[in-house]
Amino acid sequence: QVQLVESGGGLVQPGGSLRLSCAASGSIFSKNAMGWYRQAPGKQRELVAVITSGGSTNYADSVKGRFTISRDNAKNTLYLQMNSLKPEDTAVYYCNAGSFMGGSYYSYDYWGQGTQVTVSS
Repeated sequence: QVQLVESGGGLVQPGGSLRLSCAASGSIFSKNAMGWYRQAPGKQRELVAVITSGGSTNYADSVKGRFTISRDNAKNTLYLQMNSLKPEDTAVYYCNAGSFMGGSYYSYDYWGQGTQVTVSS
């Protein structure tokens, strides 16, 4: 059974930083690509960042240059460093396990409970 547990969200002022973590249990972590999604109220869930099992990364244009995804396979932990946060980054952030093929990320049905990020002055 795979469990994903996000943490690190909170309230931060515009321009501030947060670091999200996702602890993964089970054997899925090191073998698979991992992604961070977010969902704002009234909006669809969107893919924010992806990291392959080999460490290659991809980002949504809206966060490129501000967010950094990383992984520690020894600790089965995924991270999302978020800098220069904007009010439009406000959302519930979810980590996900999936696969990365042909330049696209395909999510498996493994989700955490999410962690709330609120960017407001």
